Amino acid sequence: MASAPEAHQPTGQPSVIRRSAHLLRLLAAREPEGATTTHLATTASIPRPTAHRLLSTLQEEGLVERDNTTGAWHLGPECFLLGAAATTRHDITPAARSAVLRLARETGESAFFSIRRGDETVCVLREDGSFPIRSHVLHEGIRFPLGVASAGLAILAFLPESRREAYLARTDLVPAYGSDHSADALRERVAATRELGFAVNPGLIVVGSWGLGAAVFDAHGQPYGALSLTGIEARLAPPRQQELGRLLLDAAHTLTTSSGSETPVMISASAASEASWASRS
Repeated sequence: MASAPEAHQPTGQPSVIRRSAHLLRLLAAREPEGATTTHLATTASIPRPTAHRLLSTLQEEGLVERDNTTGAWHLGPECFLLGAAATTRHDITPAARSAVLRLARETGESAFFSIRRGDETVCVLREDGSFPIRSHVLHEGIRFPLGVASAGLAILAFLPESRREAYLARTDLVPAYGSDHSADALRERVAATRELGFAVNPGLIVVGSWGLGAAVFDAHGQPYGALSLTGIEARLAPPRQQELGRLLLDAAHTLTTSSGSETPVMISASAASEASWASRS
């Protein structure tokens, strides 16, 4: 697995390719419902005629398709073919899927695997557990900025400090996610995450929907993804949180070592978590 690229945010005047790529990413986050031209144009901050022109061109290439009944756009068959071709180089799902399935089975909660793409996380796998009440905050294709949701917080916490501070300096999450996602608030949760070894999202996106996340590291010791669990507060709050955190860390460590890494960060995080639990018992 190659290291995650740096932020792919547009710089200067956005090009046609950049705008088209942005629309494709926005569509991926809206599947399977799809999205209208107006929604995509508003979200991408581009004029509606421009969005329609770009989408029409992408449709001609088979990269998107449109539902004539609802008017919603969807990813097209060429996206599937391109993705299938790319799996020979980038596919991390077999080992990750095994971890996600095991977590869902053992905990009864919804389990996920997300990967880092620049300044975002993208959910690529989901498996629901046996518990009937489920959170629908996460689904395959949805993107969140680093520091938002438990997966993004887990990854942000174990980035090198210089890269983490550079991200916090250039990013303002407050308008979209509230004061709980200010730079100072994130620094506090980063410190707590590094102490525990796993991240806790106490219902900051949807009230009552909690999340726990543990970072997965590449061969260079950099966090490239995260395993996470979501559920209602009563099932993810202490004291059960400690048990779930241990399961997450074990699964993340197994997935880390399967990618050829034996990162000291993960080992020290696990040790810190053990010490933290021991001090509370």
